[in-house]
Amino acid sequence: MLRSLVGSEMCIRDSSNHSGFMNDIKPIFYINDQLCRNAYSCVRVCPVNAIEVRAQKEHPTIVNERCIGCGLCFIECSPRAVEFRDSKEEVKKLLASERKTAALVAPSIASEFEDITDYRKFASMLKALGFEYVHEDSFGVDLIASQYANLFEEAEGKYFITANCPVIVKLIEKYHPGLVTNLAPLVSPMIATAMVVKELYGDDVAVVFIGPCIDNKDEAMNHRGGKLVDQVLTFIELRQLFEEFDIQEKKVRMDDFDPPYGYWGALYPLPAGILQAAGIKRDIAVSGVITAAGREDVFEGINDFENYIDTIHHHFNLFFCPGCLLGPGMETHNERFKRRALVRLYTEKRVGMLDKERWEKDMKRWSKLDFSRDFHPNDQRIPEPPEEAIAEVMKFIGRENMNDTLDCGACGYKSCRQFASTVAKGLAVPEMCHTYNLRNKQEYIETLRQTNRKLAETKKALKESEELAMREKEMAQSTSDMMNNMLEKLPSGVVIVDNNLKVLHSNLSFVNILGEDAKAISEIIPGLVGADLKTLLPFNVYNMFSYVLKEDEPVVSKDIHYEDSMLNVSIFPIKKNRMCGAIIRDLYSPEVQGEEVINRLSDVIDKNLEMVQKIGFLLGEGASETEQMLNSIIESYKKKSLIRKEPR
Repeated sequence: MLRSLVGSEMCIRDSSNHSGFMNDIKPIFYINDQLCRNAYSCVRVCPVNAIEVRAQKEHPTIVNERCIGCGLCFIECSPRAVEFRDSKEEVKKLLASERKTAALVAPSIASEFEDITDYRKFASMLKALGFEYVHEDSFGVDLIASQYANLFEEAEGKYFITANCPVIVKLIEKYHPGLVTNLAPLVSPMIATAMVVKELYGDDVAVVFIGPCIDNKDEAMNHRGGKLVDQVLTFIELRQLFEEFDIQEKKVRMDDFDPPYGYWGALYPLPAGILQAAGIKRDIAVSGVITAAGREDVFEGINDFENYIDTIHHHFNLFFCPGCLLGPGMETHNERFKRRALVRLYTEKRVGMLDKERWEKDMKRWSKLDFSRDFHPNDQRIPEPPEEAIAEVMKFIGRENMNDTLDCGACGYKSCRQFASTVAKGLAVPEMCHTYNLRNKQEYIETLRQTNRKLAETKKALKESEELAMREKEMAQSTSDMMNNMLEKLPSGVVIVDNNLKVLHSNLSFVNILGEDAKAISEIIPGLVGADLKTLLPFNVYNMFSYVLKEDEPVVSKDIHYEDSMLNVSIFPIKKNRMCGAIIRDLYSPEVQGEEVINRLSDVIDKNLEMVQKIGFLLGEGASETEQMLNSIIESYKKKSLIRKEPR
């Protein structure tokens, strides 16, 4: 079904490497910074301090090397900022390819898919999704259970810890490396079932395990480089695929899992299920095996095994979760006893329909496979910091006396000392301490009060300053308007341009000098503001403007032929490399041709100069750019007047 739904673009096949894990660089768990609200619930619940909170980072970070894959952070994070490595796309590629694909289903389906009324419909739904083969993992449980029975019987004074739970394996390898040799050297039921499937259909068949444990993804990747189990889907992901492709129980016919079928291995989701499958009695006085499930019991069990095994004299069967019916890869994580009942009812139904004689033949056949496994220490323990460092942190959070602790647990740690030790290790920050934050808040409030008093004292002064600034602004605007009016009345053309030679301002005389085309443009764009100078003046004049802007040097009194006129052009910088202005006179105009008129104009400029300078003095350094431009114009006129008065 999936091949037809996904399309040809998903038909990807790598002949050199069948494992999608090999190209997957994402860690098993990671934090989505966009969703994280810094509530630190993940930090508090992490049993091995694998989540760092550093001052220089905005959000917590999961340290993959230290992570054991338990998924407690994923379960606890209410905004769902903690995410896990998603395998749906890789599985869709496998199902859309030409490669045959087998599904291995954990027996805990009974506790997760309560809404599916018949397991035969469930098997059919998986085949509708695109799986050629669908196997239940319970047969692999039976195989490994028989191996455990033999191992415990032949232990000869050595005691083992079961290695079915990948979280337990990581926990021991990373934080109890001295117990690695006590891990039972056997593969998990998932791996055992995959080995059988490969023997049945050949190495080219793709294997996808479906179960409640997220850390199975890492287990599959680490075993033979992911070549035995290609991908792992959680029950969460499987539900999403069913929904995506609209696969429902009511739309499929009954089918069944493919053989070989499991026996009491269907009880595996229960903490002691594998022992029951092995025929090992649950009575501790008889069996010689202690079962511990759940975080607290597991840590206590490992500690006691490590320190008191010579007194205990029992093997340990450990599961980090309260059985495989409450794994992090399930939709919900409650109703434990109801789920146990569902598993037992499902097992009874399966066992009642089992051909026991055929099962015994299958067990005899497949028990010959090599189920051995090696483990490797990966010590991630961080040495305890020196007492001085812990004491410094304690003092910083307001616990100068090491014995004066609240141990409120709000930070997520058992004691103030443990929290201070974690901070000293660089895995937490003081801000996670509730009382430290309260003290800082009180100090901050007092600082705000003092600041408010100072603000109140300066409020009046600020108001007065604002009023003064407003008056000065109004005066400056008035003066600017007056100066602009004066500029408009000058007989010479005046233009100011920016560094792109775009017109910032021009007067009417400039427009008149340019002629009718410029007049037409100015009717649409007053003052030609924004017009490109190269479209208004000839190249030689335009080039002079570029020179002034680049060199920051004026060009004074250049005579330029322009159409039927002779223009006298003076260009001067206003702001280096940013702004320049020009005065342009039409030498053929009557007022310019008459020397007497020129003299009178010079006298007028000289008289007006004094007034303009006084205005500029009143404005001070805050005068507008128009004032600067006018002063430049006045200076230019002054120079021209002096030049004309000198005898030639």
